[in-house]
Amino acid sequence: MSLDVQKEHSNPSNLQVIYEDNHLIAINKRPGDIVQGDKTGDTPLSEVVKKYLKIKYNKPGNVYLGVAHRLDRPTSGIVVFAKTSKALPRLNKLFAEKNAKKTYWAIVKDIPQKESGTLVHWLKRNPKQNKSYAHKNEVPDSKKAILDYTVIKKLDRYTLLEIDLKTGRHHQIRSQLSALGCPIKGDLKYGADRSNKDGSIHLHARRLSFIHPVKKEQLNLIAPLPDESLWNACK
Repeated sequence: MSLDVQKEHSNPSNLQVIYEDNHLIAINKRPGDIVQGDKTGDTPLSEVVKKYLKIKYNKPGNVYLGVAHRLDRPTSGIVVFAKTSKALPRLNKLFAEKNAKKTYWAIVKDIPQKESGTLVHWLKRNPKQNKSYAHKNEVPDSKKAILDYTVIKKLDRYTLLEIDLKTGRHHQIRSQLSALGCPIKGDLKYGADRSNKDGSIHLHARRLSFIHPVKKEQLNLIAPLPDESLWNACK
């Protein structure tokens, strides 16, 4: 990511807050944001959110923020953070036990043979390549991956799919859609013809539904689509 873009993404005033209460804050992550710090040294989204909370509430000292789940760097959409030490372990448990319903939108090349379907693969991760390979049958050290997809819009050269994730594997959607013959636009690693100029891929964490870990109320969060020509054609 360029220095100018990194500077813009590091500015707390540029955050897109979807939901906030005393225990949780949900952000609409932009492509290029990293949720937690990594070897790049780029400012992670978690630190930007901490700055936002510090400024908003004029907090002295350190701000508590817990990371419960992540999105791939080139992906956009909903990320939920815990604002209290009470909420974090409950949020961790909720995600670990798959009690959050995750719905993604993906713009893909070509049209699947079926308008809707269930994809079942065995994914084997290659850490050196940071890539997961989809197999039809179980292979050593592989994990079962399941998702449902539905065609929701046909664009000029691409197709918009809605994906309900049943399991949460490394690069699951990217790998499984590639195996279907419908790689995500911009996802060079998984078979796209070319990368997007900004390094993004057209995969968006659109909806997240779960029971609030403290209030015990149903939460249904929706992340607005990125302001980009192809995504705008899906609105």
